[in-house]
Amino acid sequence: MSVDPRAKALSALARFQVTEATVGGTLSRIAEITLEAMPSAAIVWITMLGEDGQPTKAISTSPESSEIDAAQYREGKGPCLDAWRHKKVVRLGRVERCASEYPAFAAACAEHGVQSTLSLPMISGAVAVGAMNLYAHVPDGFSDDDEAVGMDLAGAGGSVLSNVSAYWTAFDLSQGLNEAMKTRAVIEQAKGMIMALSPGLTADDAFDLLCKASQRENVKVRLIAQRIVEQRSPTPNQHEGGTS
Repeated sequence: MSVDPRAKALSALARFQVTEATVGGTLSRIAEITLEAMPSAAIVWITMLGEDGQPTKAISTSPESSEIDAAQYREGKGPCLDAWRHKKVVRLGRVERCASEYPAFAAACAEHGVQSTLSLPMISGAVAVGAMNLYAHVPDGFSDDDEAVGMDLAGAGGSVLSNVSAYWTAFDLSQGLNEAMKTRAVIEQAKGMIMALSPGLTADDAFDLLCKASQRENVKVRLIAQRIVEQRSPTPNQHEGGTS
């Protein structure tokens, strides 16, 4: 018994493992799943968009679509941007009829033989994280059924994309905090060693010596501190700047 393409695609997206893919890999997989489920589409282009309407990450099933999408981003006009900005589906049955509304986009489509398009917002919660764009080489390439399937896939894809993006943002933040904590620990340890060698110094004096050594050698304070902790170099010059 054959499986409904929409159900198969949604099932694949539901099983997507967030921790196993980068944002780029996620975009690529969503595009592949969509192309397989939407035989009307010759090309699928998916992009994440920043607050300025410029793509932050994009992937396509065909290299020819990059020039089409670049045209609308340069001009600031296009069905992809409208789908994202207004959180609505934009279906162009005949692209040439929209030349006055989207001149650069229409010209790029004509150059690459794209005659009809379907652009869908990728929404997670109340936020549009990007847009899914489907291109056909025939006029009126997308039906009402195609639009319904596309909306389901774009919605599911938006949730997956948002989860993956949130995962890597949290991961990067965690890595940054870990590094900050390590840096602080080694600097505190180095300050303690300096103060132990010179009992008259305060913690601020010890840190000042680390900063002066950093400036003198053009090396980060953390690396100066690390050298002291590992006893790879003598204590910073305590007589610099009048400290005794």
